[in-house]
Amino acid sequence: MARVLVPLASGFEEIEAVTIIDILRRANVEVTVAGTIDGPIIGSRRVPLIPDTTLDAVADDPFDMVVLPGGGEGTANLRRDPRITSLVKRQADRGGYLAAICAAPIVLADAGLLTHKRVTSYPSYRSQITTGEYLTDRVVVDGRLVTSRSPGTALEFALTLVELLVGSDESRRIARDVLAQGTVDAA
Repeated sequence: MARVLVPLASGFEEIEAVTIIDILRRANVEVTVAGTIDGPIIGSRRVPLIPDTTLDAVADDPFDMVVLPGGGEGTANLRRDPRITSLVKRQADRGGYLAAICAAPIVLADAGLLTHKRVTSYPSYRSQITTGEYLTDRVVVDGRLVTSRSPGTALEFALTLVELLVGSDESRRIARDVLAQGTVDAA
């Protein structure tokens, strides 16, 4: 079973975090939501989420993928946290997947992980990604790096993560189950 870590910092984008967690769990992926602080983490729209654990408790555990939800304040908090920088660098060194959506690709840029990579982000963060090839596609996959643009692309992003971790059949099944755009309602 694939194992995924989703670190949450105060100010995370709710649509992105919940969509990623939900869709991966529908695919029977073991998702660990780790708070950068103890207790509930409050999102950008004041929605609290209760993490499964703390980042300190799992920071050294091996994961197949680390996924960073965006949100302006959430991303700023991830950027300021040296544990996150260490985590993403270790994940890259292990050859594991790294994924980031919205503003969060700048965390990977700060860690020096976007050199010679194709990447996207929320448009207003483009200027902070100075290495690699910037694209405006909704979801960009470059080897073991996956980036996406915004809350509006969260479902496509999450389904892409399922495809990479579990396979295209499972990704298509979930897309049909949730009536994702482009799927046909069989009922």
